[in-house]
Amino acid sequence: MIVDNALYRDGRRTDPGCAAGDLEGVLAAREPGDFVWVGVLEPDPEEMQAVAQHFGLHPLAVEDAVLAHQRPKVEHYDDQLFVVLKTLWYVDDQDAVETGEIAVFVGRDFVVHVRHGEGVDIHRVRMDLEARASVLSHGPAAVLYAICDHVVDAYGDVGDSLEIDVEEVEASVFSPQRTDDSPRIYQLKRELAEARRAIMPLREPMRRMASGEVDQVGAAAAPYFRDVADHVAIVADHVESLETLLGAAFDAHLARISVQQNEDMRKISAAVALVAGPTLVAAVYGMNFRYMPELDWPAGYPLSIVLMAAISGFLWWRFKRSGWL
Repeated sequence: MIVDNALYRDGRRTDPGCAAGDLEGVLAAREPGDFVWVGVLEPDPEEMQAVAQHFGLHPLAVEDAVLAHQRPKVEHYDDQLFVVLKTLWYVDDQDAVETGEIAVFVGRDFVVHVRHGEGVDIHRVRMDLEARASVLSHGPAAVLYAICDHVVDAYGDVGDSLEIDVEEVEASVFSPQRTDDSPRIYQLKRELAEARRAIMPLREPMRRMASGEVDQVGAAAAPYFRDVADHVAIVADHVESLETLLGAAFDAHLARISVQQNEDMRKISAAVALVAGPTLVAAVYGMNFRYMPELDWPAGYPLSIVLMAAISGFLWWRFKRSGWL
């Protein structure tokens, strides 16, 4: 479904004199130097094929745009550029990173973007770009820059949210209470992997655009992509550092479990030792001997009880002093 279709001339939106859904009317209103920006939301194959026929889009790229679930990439088809971006947004109540996708076709005098899912408000991107005529005057490359810039900014927001979660895990791991952090650590590792799959493949394409190696991005527009490339590098480094911290937190969690188990075994061993001494004395006195020195001594059994208590008290003092109890 076409959500917007606009004609731009000299960096400003121009009224083509027809409805936004009328592709032929908008294209017919073009003059040399103008370009068209068409926005499509989750189209079915028939809708996308109609758009592709008007702009001569390559069928392989059209198929990728309809099916979605593509890896972030930049591909050339004749004089057109096909860019796939993963959108990310964070769902706080679920501690989850959700993904969407934007496919962008860039030609000499047109831009067609196909959006699947949420993550980036393209209408807001369009409004922000239309307010910056000096940027929009760079043509289709400016539209590609604006979309990439907003997508990468969203990556930064997701990274900040994940950092909060990682800090919470670290605080829980090193807290004096016994906590089971393994499930949350595993969940965060999955979310970081999701973010990594969206961010890391963009580093090289953004670098190529920033260095002017992509034909559809002119020398005048390249500095804008250098800014995007810097942001991608910063977010990528941030995600990698979070993965390292989370891995260290997991190792510390396992180490704490091992230490806690050792402490438990020491306490159990100490408890067994406290009982072993009195048990030995009671076992001796429990034997049915006929001749024992204490049998005719009135203080024999009280003495044995005192001896048991003394052994247990001495062992408790020693274990307490050594930290076993």
